[in-house]
Order: sequence, then C-alpha cells, then structure tokens
Amino acid sequence: MNLLLLEDGELDDAGVARLDGRRARHAGEVLRAAAGDTLAVGVVGGRMGRATVLESSPDLLVLRAALDAPPPPPSPVSLLLALPRPKILRKVLQSAASMGVKRIALLGTYRVEKSYFASPLLAPAAIREQLLLGLEQGKDTALPEVALFRHFKPFVEDELDRRFGGAARLVAHPGASPTLDGLPAPAAREVLLAIGPEGGFTPYEAETLAARGFAPFSLGARVLRVDAAVPFAVGQVELWARGGRT
Repeated sequence: MNLLLLEDGELDDAGVARLDGRRARHAGEVLRAAAGDTLAVGVVGGRMGRATVLESSPDLLVLRAALDAPPPPPSPVSLLLALPRPKILRKVLQSAASMGVKRIALLGTYRVEKSYFASPLLAPAAIREQLLLGLEQGKDTALPEVALFRHFKPFVEDELDRRFGGAARLVAHPGASPTLDGLPAPAAREVLLAIGPEGGFTPYEAETLAARGFAPFSLGARVLRVDAAVPFAVGQVELWARGGRT
C-alpha cells in the first residue's frame, strides 16, 4: 500500500479520520506506523497529501490529513478487453488501475466462457475493491470506469463509437506483423487498446475491429497470458501515444 485511501466522508471538519479493519492493520503491521509518523493519503475521487498519525493499533488508526495535491494525470490509454478468467481479472483490474487507465470495457467474445459472466467478481463492489487496490499501489485517487458488455457485435455496432469516438484504435493480435514502432504516431491524444482472450480474437472479430479502425500490431514473438499482456501492452502504447516523450 503506497497510498492510504480514504472514502469521502471519513475525514471530519478538522481533517481527522478514524480507521479500522484492513487499513489500520496494514498501517500498524506493514508500515509500522506510530504516533507522529506521516503517511501518504488520498480521498477516493479527490485530492492527495500527507497525514500525521495520531494513534495506531491493530484495531484503530487515527490520523490528521492535509490534502494539497491533485492525483497524477491519467494514462491516455483506455482498454477494450475480452473478459478473462475471474482470477486473472483481479490482476488485470489492479494493474490497469495502478497504471492510470481510466476507462475499461470488458467484452464477451466467441472464445470467452459464458460462465465468466456469473462470477461474483463482476459485482460492482467486487470490481471497486480490485480497483482500489490498484490505486493504492499506483498512488492515485481517481477510480477507473468499468463497463461490461456481454456480446461483441452489439457493442461494436451500438456502443463503440459512442463511448470511444475520438480515440485512436489499436488491437494487439497474435500473428500481426507490425510492432508499434512500425506504426505512425496517432493524431488523437487518446488511444483505445483492444486485447482479446487467450487464443486471440476470431478471424471474424479481428476483421470487424479492423473495419472499425483498429490497427493490428504484434507484442512480439512471445505468447503472454492476459495478466502479463495488459500491463506490457499498456506501457508500450502509452509511450507510442506520447511519441516516445516522457
């Protein structure tokens, strides 16, 4: 936990918060926080800063916060992701949130098991929990927006342009010949990155995405699992979108 996240309303008028549960235990057992120490804190959806620990025990953390900084700028990359296995989805949501991705569309495709949509991990509270863990890691307070779409064709026809109309479009696809350094830098400042299921998009899905402006590219000779492919691809695409500039 690199940032202690507070929910809106947990700070009183004096800037004091009283926390219990996981955050109090982590502060005491992992961070070894004691009275007088300072911790990095932020309010979900709000500002960041430092907090002075007033009291720390395994059951209670009392601190006074001063929030004087905005969250870091978002990544220019949004994700269109074929819904992975639930255990993998946990890792993907955390890593995407930690990297500053702010829009994630989870999509049913031909090779996505229909049973995945019954997973309790897709409940809004469960998704939010994983995103918060990612924000704690990446020191950010701005929650990503996650939307779920069961069917490929209705999404492409009815939702794609409405939700991501102004973004450049890329699809990481096995067998694609060019790597990102072989593609011209985008004119748009935002990029929608599509990543298929393990095994990739079907030929029909790949052709449909190409017809909608998605340029295919290769992640290289290695075959990566989705939880490895997502952060690897997001990092590459972000550099590509910035024209190699930091």
